[in-house]
Amino acid sequence: MDNRQAMGSWLSGPRAALEDAGADFGYRGQQLGLPEEGPGSIAGPGRRLGALAVDWALCLWIAYGLITHGYYQATSNWALLIFLALGILTVGTIGFTPGKRLFGLRVVALATGRVQPLRALLRTVLLCLAVPALVWDRDGRGLHDRLAGTVEVRI
Repeated sequence: MDNRQAMGSWLSGPRAALEDAGADFGYRGQQLGLPEEGPGSIAGPGRRLGALAVDWALCLWIAYGLITHGYYQATSNWALLIFLALGILTVGTIGFTPGKRLFGLRVVALATGRVQPLRALLRTVLLCLAVPALVWDRDGRGLHDRLAGTVEVRI
């Protein structure tokens, strides 16, 4: 292996290097029995981040306008509490937040298809901690989804 091949494998990451060596990872969600594309397939990171941004903006707007009345220092803390309540109540009952609905996403439990309130509580608390949401598996699921037994899919 020359230096260019070694540099190319380093830049493209370990997955690409293993695929070049013959490893077959399949598509995201294949191990979970989900379709590759369309409804029921795993949502991409762009849609998920967009939905998160919409939900966070909504929570900031509520905290800023209704609770802190413009006192900017406390707005973020209240917005996090509102985000927690929003996630638990909406994901635990209908399976999506306003941002997820806007981007065509839904949270489902792998075992039953419907997210129970306790799973929604665990998922949302871990999401608020941020670190579990930044650790992804090969299917693109965050650690918060893995621990809660859920997956975010397209609708």
